[in-house]
Amino acid sequence: MKKRLWAFVALIALVVAACGGDGGESTTTAAGGATTTEGGGATTTEGDGATTTVAGGDGDCVVGMSWNNYNEERWAKHDEPAMKAAIEAGGCTYIPADAGSSEEQQITDVENLISQGANVVIILAQNTQAILPAVQSATDQGIPVIAYDRLIEDANTFYVSFDNVLVGQLMAEVVFDLVPTGNYFIVKGNGADANSDFLREGIGSVIDAAAEAGDINILEEDYTDNWDPGLAQTTVEQWLSAHDNDVQAIVSENDGMATGAAAALDAQGLLGTVVLSGQDADVAALQRVAAGDQAVSVWKDARALGTAAGEAAVQLAGGATLADVEGTVEFVYTNKESGAETVLISILLTPIPITQENVQEVVDAEWISAEELCSTGGTVGPCA
Repeated sequence: MKKRLWAFVALIALVVAACGGDGGESTTTAAGGATTTEGGGATTTEGDGATTTVAGGDGDCVVGMSWNNYNEERWAKHDEPAMKAAIEAGGCTYIPADAGSSEEQQITDVENLISQGANVVIILAQNTQAILPAVQSATDQGIPVIAYDRLIEDANTFYVSFDNVLVGQLMAEVVFDLVPTGNYFIVKGNGADANSDFLREGIGSVIDAAAEAGDINILEEDYTDNWDPGLAQTTVEQWLSAHDNDVQAIVSENDGMATGAAAALDAQGLLGTVVLSGQDADVAALQRVAAGDQAVSVWKDARALGTAAGEAAVQLAGGATLADVEGTVEFVYTNKESGAETVLISILLTPIPITQENVQEVVDAEWISAEELCSTGGTVGPCA
């Protein structure tokens, strides 16, 4: 980590402080009763009844987080608290920004985070291609970039996510075991998000051979802009109408879209009859699992992901190279259009499929309470 000497002169007071990984503090009281405290990547000055805190500044350990859309349930509930705690435990300051699903705003947000003193930037990309100029600008300035949960096709970024190919495989295994023959819909995520294709790759490893053999029939398959639950609901409604409700399984690539699909199924009296998948272990999805209305939600403990990203950011802020960060592997990404390969230094965590048989695990892990899980009529696990 860079260290810089700061001089504060107030009559005869001279303070020397440095932002280090140990999060230490230095305090000086100057004439007039003003107190200056430095530590954890922030400078706080107190005096005359006012407190001013400045996060950032050259040499400080400051981690900027660019959220694509903070409204999704898991970010505020699970990812951010764990990430912020890990960053602050490492003696650094956390500063966030929310792009509100705007590609243009996210580019501006990254620039603003850097101008506020961020010397590491974590990005959950709205559009993994559109964000590339902002990533290039950061790396040109020597600022490490962590691609959070969604891969950014740049070898200079550090990729932290779950094994999303495995996520797709796990959800498809549960669905295919229940529906080895019949009609399928596949509700994919955002087309600009590589995760959608990773998930589809995993799904395909389970069902594509059966589709080629004619055992299952994939009636409909399409991307869903911004992983939007409302759009997913509209899409599934249209598909159900077009095929006279003759579908036996819906493979939804996440729980938000599964909620939209569930609403469409419910309107036709098909909820609990058509096998439905998802991932993220959202509250509504886990409640559906407990009640028998959703076959599986693949659990990616976002607390572990947030912690991993926060700890990696602290190490990078301390001067570690991407390959020096603990627990890394090389992940080879192949662009689906050009065929070009990008090797990314990565941390890939392992997901867990949650079904009626093991739904107790999320309660034991305090991901959800038994009361919340069972509040909509669950009949298994802690709800039995």
